[in-house]
Amino acid sequence: MDELDLTAAESKATYEEIRKYVAEHYDGMKVSNLYIAQVKAKYGIIERENYNKAKSDDARQPKCPKEKEEAIVEALKAFKMI
Repeated sequence: MDELDLTAAESKATYEEIRKYVAEHYDGMKVSNLYIAQVKAKYGIIERENYNKAKSDDARQPKCPKEKEEAIVEALKAFKMI
């Protein structure tokens, strides 16, 4: 086994690690857990079912702004999640 190979557990970053990466590399930009979850879902990174779903179908939820989405995608790439 090569020492440089990552296991699945090692390649996962926590939401806190992703927030720190974005803040360090994008001049203190802050991203919420909601935005991180939206970007992860967009790229098919779904770790478990969300049980806090809205009770109505027309519930409004803010969408991740484009610049924050790009920063989160960059962080996910840095952690080799995508």
